[in-house]
Amino acid sequence: MKKNLAYDLIGDIHGQAGKLQALLSAMGYVETASGWEAPPGRQAIFVGDLSDRGPEQVRVVQIVRSMVDNGQALAIMGNHEFNAIGFATPRRDGAGFLREHSAEKRAQHAEFLAQVGEGSALHHEILDWFRTLPLCLDLGELRVVHAWWHEPYVELVRSRHPGGAPMEEDFLHAAFTKGTDEWHAVEGIAKGLEVRLPDGLFVHDHAGVRRHDVRTRWWLGSDVTLQEAAILTAGQQGELPAQPMGGAYAGRTVDDVPVFIGHYWMQGRPVLQAPKVACLDWSAAGDGPLVAYRWDGEQVLSDDKWVTAGV
Repeated sequence: MKKNLAYDLIGDIHGQAGKLQALLSAMGYVETASGWEAPPGRQAIFVGDLSDRGPEQVRVVQIVRSMVDNGQALAIMGNHEFNAIGFATPRRDGAGFLREHSAEKRAQHAEFLAQVGEGSALHHEILDWFRTLPLCLDLGELRVVHAWWHEPYVELVRSRHPGGAPMEEDFLHAAFTKGTDEWHAVEGIAKGLEVRLPDGLFVHDHAGVRRHDVRTRWWLGSDVTLQEAAILTAGQQGELPAQPMGGAYAGRTVDDVPVFIGHYWMQGRPVLQAPKVACLDWSAAGDGPLVAYRWDGEQVLSDDKWVTAGV
């Protein structure tokens, strides 16, 4: 980490350029002919999921990319960027693409593909840039990952794809092959620690899709119940049993340096998830605000450091 540099960590944007520009303005960033400039001594960090859902996805990528290119920001890859790469990358065996082109998957990508023009030069240019983004950042006094900071996965991914250069083909293909070490690592880092629900139970996610696996609050540690750990939409918490997660559950408390994450579609007023864990995704893709945390070197985070825009 650069000496005396403070960071503004910004959550999942999902094509909401208006919210992004309002948030940057609220924090004192200035739009110039070459892009948005940070206030002196500060730099933005984007936690991934720039694309999908929102109305101005190309504009969001343009803003973030210019800030990264001009040294005003850092950015990591979210699961939506990773999925976009896989959806457009042919399999080496000729059997389709790394991410299948099922009706369900195509619907998930439809808005992005419509806005960039599927197969266009712009589409490939954006995907080439996505492939240069790291999957996580360790800046010494803070860490940034889209969904789950799990050290074994982080070590594997950083050794194979540190970012800056395009993701190597061998790593990319391995990461889309279910069951490989690379697949487990990227699934965990970009999508979080999920657990299978007991037989017969299911929940609905934020998009209304029935799920038999549930995302969890891994940062609470392993000594929690399923009901406490599960991340659910409003009103579903009581539907799960208060059974212990057990020793095989890989959650851990964060006791060293702060970790900043996105991904989880939190609801309501932004609050810390733990003294050293801040989730920056408060549903900006829908009716929620786009959120930033203004970090000034503190090792115990504070709810006084949130900035929001868009509601």
